Amino acid sequence: MKYCGFELNGQPHYGLVEAVAGVEQITRLLLKPPEQDGGDMEDLPSKRIDHISLVEAKLLAPVRPSKIVCVGRNYREHAAELGNEVPAEPLLFFKPPSSLLGPGGTIRRPRLSQRVDFEGELGVVIGKKCYKLGVDEDVRPYILGYTCVNDVTARDLQNKDGQWTRAKGFDTFCPVGPLVTDEIDPWAGVGVETRVNGEVRQQGNTRDFIFSLNVLLHYISQAMTLVPGDLIATGTPKGVGPVVAGDVIEISVEGVGTLRNPVVNE
Repeated sequence: MKYCGFELNGQPHYGLVEAVAGVEQITRLLLKPPEQDGGDMEDLPSKRIDHISLVEAKLLAPVRPSKIVCVGRNYREHAAELGNEVPAEPLLFFKPPSSLLGPGGTIRRPRLSQRVDFEGELGVVIGKKCYKLGVDEDVRPYILGYTCVNDVTARDLQNKDGQWTRAKGFDTFCPVGPLVTDEIDPWAGVGVETRVNGEVRQQGNTRDFIFSLNVLLHYISQAMTLVPGDLIATGTPKGVGPVVAGDVIEISVEGVGTLRNPVVNE
């Protein structure tokens, strides 16, 4: 099942996304947020609407997380390209919910930063309350679905500050979308690609994670309660780089779609 966030008659809604004659369309209005149904999207109540092509809809971020938990340096080659050691255990940080941005929304390069980078990632949306998972406990029942995330980063401020809250937390620094799906299998491997102005900058695969989703959810849940709707950004492949005003960033996750956002100066 796939769903998106979108605006209809000036109001935010969630919608069921289905392929109709080979074109992805919003076919039904979901009557409550997907994360409120205990992690089973198939049981969501909905009502019929006139179909809206996904590419023509005014899309919104398809998540409303209480927190955004991010994983740093989860691909070996990305750690190396920034001159960092491969972490011995997951390296976690937060982005505030105020950094969320929907598909098509404008990323603002802040005046405080001279270098703003893209970081394309697989996002994991939590579907069930998750705390202190057992060592052998299966994490899949706690996952509602998957999406695309751009972990936009003020790289110069990250290096200057030493801790990452400011560099990762500016408004518009967490584009998410275009939809959430439970129809992919990151354990089997899905591709993650970033393009800037149509040029490929990053190509990775979830098979190359240093820490699998099993490890990540177990590790995070030992420290904090993950609640339905929370978002986990799982790390970025090598190839990160700066963007300038006028650039268009596209993050694609195989089986999810493409998250596209333009860049402007604040």
